[in-house]
Amino acid sequence: MDKCHIFAYMERLWNRNYDLVMLTNSLVYFAFYILTPLLPLYLSERFGAGKDTIGVVLFGYTIAALLTRPFSGYLVDSFSRRKILVFFLAFFCVFFMGYAGAGTILMFAIVRTLHGIPFGAVTVANSTVAIDVLPSSRRNEGIGFYGLSGNVAMAIAPSIGIYLHNLTHSFSILFWIAFLCSAASVFLATLVRIPEKEIVRNRRKLSFDRFFLTRAWLMAINIALFGLCFGTLSNYLAIYSEEDLGITNGTGTFFMLLSAGLIISRFQGSKSLREGRMTRNAAGGIILSLLGYSLFAVFPIGPFYYVSAFLIGLGNGHMYPAFLNMFINVARHDERGTANSSILTSWDLGFGIGILIGGVISQSRDFAAVFRVVAAINAAGALLFFLATRRFFLSRKRY
Repeated sequence: MDKCHIFAYMERLWNRNYDLVMLTNSLVYFAFYILTPLLPLYLSERFGAGKDTIGVVLFGYTIAALLTRPFSGYLVDSFSRRKILVFFLAFFCVFFMGYAGAGTILMFAIVRTLHGIPFGAVTVANSTVAIDVLPSSRRNEGIGFYGLSGNVAMAIAPSIGIYLHNLTHSFSILFWIAFLCSAASVFLATLVRIPEKEIVRNRRKLSFDRFFLTRAWLMAINIALFGLCFGTLSNYLAIYSEEDLGITNGTGTFFMLLSAGLIISRFQGSKSLREGRMTRNAAGGIILSLLGYSLFAVFPIGPFYYVSAFLIGLGNGHMYPAFLNMFINVARHDERGTANSSILTSWDLGFGIGILIGGVISQSRDFAAVFRVVAAINAAGALLFFLATRRFFLSRKRY
């Protein structure tokens, strides 16, 4: 293949609208997750909150996101996706100022909970827009790279947040950075152009399947188990490392290695996703993640601490885009928004339960016990995939 043909081939995937959607997604996740590992520390230092209280407060956003996402899928399947995206991005942006202004733990809990509403809607709308601007021949691969934009931001942001906190000892700076990143995402979203003809007007009668992709129920359970593991890790790693392991400067490195694994996995898995080998990508990622979580639970010190980060990143980078493609492949073309909202709802449900479980177990036992439970749940998720979910998907996929 000559250079002209190679360029033409790549141009079909990387277009202006796709680039803008990718950047918007990165900024949204960066803004949200730059605070995630530090909020337990903030609640502890600012309000004197206990571990179980921290878990309950942080769980609030998950409830709001869970209630919002099914309706978000319906909205983006029925109305202008770009208008919905811009509206909820602006809504998402405003709440970062609420964190800084919350004077009591109750006010903080209210702000955090309400913030889940626009976050849930934005992630559904933006991922659906990404599918719209991708050519059908490159959709599987493009969705994989789109997922990477959020995954990498979700992994890099905590390390940057931890570094800045250690440098400045100021949470206010982090709140402002999050606000500015989210404001930039609003601007970028206004530049995205989606022809109205690409939006499929859904005229079917209202039913539960309009809000959740019931045909993917077992895949939803499976991804929720993996979301639980990542939710616990990303929210409690910093406080666990500092209080139990005596690691203060290494937490940022942990997240950097995790993001390195995510990046490498996307380039490793792009060819197999392009060729439709979704279950192969998912299987490899699940095995790598299981190894990473097991090492972290059993040997959370020395080189194993950092090796586990890389393995978890590598595994999630293969697994999550594969599952996203699997959801889309069991949905009709007029259910893209519903498919996106369904996987995000499932992931967030697990993510939030992980936060809650982490707070409860760490209060009665310790964080070491929390991560042993996480490793066991990850193993259960792996068994479910190999024994049932893979066959479940293959029997239902549409194309």
